[in-house]
Amino acid sequence: MVNALTVDVEDYFHVQAFADVISPSEWGRYPLRVETNTYRLLEMFSSRAIRATFFILGWVAEHSPKLVSDIFKAGHEIGCHGYSHRMIGRSEQHEFREDIRRAKSVTEDIIGNPIRCYRAPSYSITSQTLWALDELQKAGFESDSSIFPVVHDHYGIPNAPRFPHYRSLGESRRIVEFPPSTLRVFGSNLPVAGGGYFRLLPYSVTAWAIRHINEIESQPAMFYLHPWEIDPDQPRIAAAWRSRFRHYQNLHSTEAKLNQLLDGFSWASMSDVLARSLGSAISHAEVSHGL
Repeated sequence: MVNALTVDVEDYFHVQAFADVISPSEWGRYPLRVETNTYRLLEMFSSRAIRATFFILGWVAEHSPKLVSDIFKAGHEIGCHGYSHRMIGRSEQHEFREDIRRAKSVTEDIIGNPIRCYRAPSYSITSQTLWALDELQKAGFESDSSIFPVVHDHYGIPNAPRFPHYRSLGESRRIVEFPPSTLRVFGSNLPVAGGGYFRLLPYSVTAWAIRHINEIESQPAMFYLHPWEIDPDQPRIAAAWRSRFRHYQNLHSTEAKLNQLLDGFSWASMSDVLARSLGSAISHAEVSHGL
């Protein structure tokens, strides 16, 4: 089974954990580390001939256009992570529309290719912001990976489908949704998709979960990470204890665990995995019409 490998290309000072102490107007004051960390990921992927999907923040694309170009030239899929890394629920609909169109335009100008896939900052398409899917489709996006089917204090739609599916948007329009991976345990979905969950859980738990999804449920897994997660030497931000714990815990061990993961499973870009899975599975997969 081939699984989707995805990278959210943002820097340590962009994250939601620090949004209350670092405003976008201050981003330019912080040392840029996303380039070095992303090139390290590119080396890791290249040594294994792995192609991934890189969801690139528009701000990063503007400030590091060569990085975006190099990711694309290496054969990886380029996706959009919005421009300002603002959670959708904190924006008006017209502000979200402007954000995604700006990010898409900036990045497409660099690579000279259309961008078809999107991931929201902090998985912030929730039951209150499902209108964002309609805006994505109108902006030319064909697939999304923003709906996390879990209970969380910042994001999540717990009863959303767990595997790739089409979401109907009305008027014969639709968009493909590829949720981050979860396990169904005692009636609840447990997140096993990467990011902080990958850093906090033992590697054996993540590996077992992906094998279960592949072998027992016969579905591809969706894994995600950020370049700053392999950077234990990044500057420390003065923030609330909970935010610092979520961000800094186990940074020192993430790269070694990631190497294990890359060697232990088969990986491809999100669109490649969707092309493999939806063609045969959609006849009996869930077609969601809203939650």
